[in-house]
Amino acid sequence: MILCFLFLAYPAYGVKVTEVITQKGIKAWLVEDKSVPIISLKFAFKTGGTAYDPVGKEGLAQTISAMLDEGAGNLNSQEFQLKLKKTTARLQFSATLDKFRGSLTTLRVNKRESFRLLSLVINKPRFDSKPLRRVKSQLISNINRNAKDPSTIASKTWYKAVFPKHPYGRSSDGKIASINAINKQDLQNYMGRHITRNSLLVAAAGDISPKELSVYLDWVFGNLPLKGKPQKVVDVIPNTIGQLIVVDYKIPQSIVVFGHAALKRDHPDWYIALVMNHILGGGGFSSRLMSEVREKRGLAYSVYSYLNPFDHSALYMGRVASANKRVNQSIKIIREEWKKIAQNGATDSEIIAAKTYLNGSFPLRLTSTRGISSLLLAMQVNNLGRHYLERREQLINTVSKEDIKRVAKKFLSEEDLTFVVVGQPKGIKLVSRRKKINF
Repeated sequence: MILCFLFLAYPAYGVKVTEVITQKGIKAWLVEDKSVPIISLKFAFKTGGTAYDPVGKEGLAQTISAMLDEGAGNLNSQEFQLKLKKTTARLQFSATLDKFRGSLTTLRVNKRESFRLLSLVINKPRFDSKPLRRVKSQLISNINRNAKDPSTIASKTWYKAVFPKHPYGRSSDGKIASINAINKQDLQNYMGRHITRNSLLVAAAGDISPKELSVYLDWVFGNLPLKGKPQKVVDVIPNTIGQLIVVDYKIPQSIVVFGHAALKRDHPDWYIALVMNHILGGGGFSSRLMSEVREKRGLAYSVYSYLNPFDHSALYMGRVASANKRVNQSIKIIREEWKKIAQNGATDSEIIAAKTYLNGSFPLRLTSTRGISSLLLAMQVNNLGRHYLERREQLINTVSKEDIKRVAKKFLSEEDLTFVVVGQPKGIKLVSRRKKINF
């Protein structure tokens, strides 16, 4: 029922963002719209991601994300799921490297019961033994499945290589031993350390007034502890020093992950890098990598690059998959295109096309209630300010040809690109070779 009401057109700059401050001091950003009876709530805790998992309990944040809707208050797992089903609400939790996230999407008519269930989950999770055993079994099955997936192997090997002594280099899913070691007390300790008011970011969109939202936010989050004691995660420079690592895996097409250090989201050159990346590898069929690797030579179905900033580091990464006998050529071309834009920058026509796309496609993020709440939360996570939607187009339009040449020269280095190849590639001069790793 919810999905039938999600799509809703908004003009690119016609969205009014209201700041809501509750009686208990909780802040949220709201875009109110009464044209459809849907409410979407998105929230994040700033220090609850997988990088904060204790040593030996890796996978704890993922376990929490799977356990929170497995019973709360006086409702066991089955009773809670039945109540949730009757409201037709959608309640989800997830853990990224840096953040613990949650969302609630509900029909307005069911808002009170939906927020009540969310309040129970946040304040009175049960963590009963039976669902905990089931969830841990599911997580272990996922670890075993990922251990055979070449794309996952490539990603995990790459992160382990460039962050060898940092939490970013650990498997977010944990290991079988660490999942088995997690108990109810660990889950309760996590809630006290990370699910706190001073770490909370909240965004909402849809058919709810600021006054109503304020009441419900205090109901859900108002009784949380103000501060926790999260583990410390330090800033780190990725160890991208031009390695080429091959993980021997018997598949006909090699999977490749590549990248090097980059700039964080709050860097003043971010929008220059955004336009530059669209030209190099982020612009789909219009990008240089796609043109050279796929269109001209047919070496791969897809190749792309992307900016990947974290709270404590930043990466410029990409992916490609090529037949074993041709993957060496794909890597060679990626290096060449990296070098070309670093030396020569971009053309006027490329820059105009990139700006047109980046500005023209952005309103698509505002075409659903959930999309708007997601964007509002991202604006808070990245400290973009409440008036970001009014400024974004100008930030992109001011990027010049000279800007891109300067930033490309400063941040791009084909010699620093670290590649992980999973497969049995032909003709690659190895820097190092590894057997398939058990994560």
